[in-house]
Amino acid sequence: MTKVGIVVGSLRKESYSKKIALNVASLFPEGYETEFVEIGNLALYNEEYDGNSPEEYTQFRNTIKEVDAVLFVTPEYNRSVPGVLKNALDVGSRPYGESVWNGKPAAIISQSISNLSGFGANHHLRQSLAFLNMPVVQQPEVYLANSPELLDENGKIKNEDTLQFLQGFVDTFVELIKK
Repeated sequence: MTKVGIVVGSLRKESYSKKIALNVASLFPEGYETEFVEIGNLALYNEEYDGNSPEEYTQFRNTIKEVDAVLFVTPEYNRSVPGVLKNALDVGSRPYGESVWNGKPAAIISQSISNLSGFGANHHLRQSLAFLNMPVVQQPEVYLANSPELLDENGKIKNEDTLQFLQGFVDTFVELIKK
């Protein structure tokens, strides 16, 4: 069984990113298991924790170590990634030389309630993932605009073309994982 960790860059209970991630999780084929990875409980990274990490850091790092790949689904905050997501990247990358991200295949979905569709967040996240040595799905890129309009009252994606596009994205991610 291949395990894919899903990291959502929004903590809001009714987060569009989380709703989209739930939809995408169901698109993985048989033999793939998805697990949502908690990041909201991580204290802000501080180098003084290296060697004396909070329990939440240890649990988070162990969870990431156990997954085979990571799907990031994030909104855009101020043309970049939310602080909680950047903090999770930092926590997982330290102490220096012990990054839990190293070599794990990754994929990114950014979304926005506006027309800009999280372009800035997507590209800033790609920059961090390149440094963390995570091969990332390059094409198709997924930028979802006007995210509230994509979902029905139950949080399901209602546009068949969007679902087909996301299925193609997941299929490409699965091929990257297999490599």
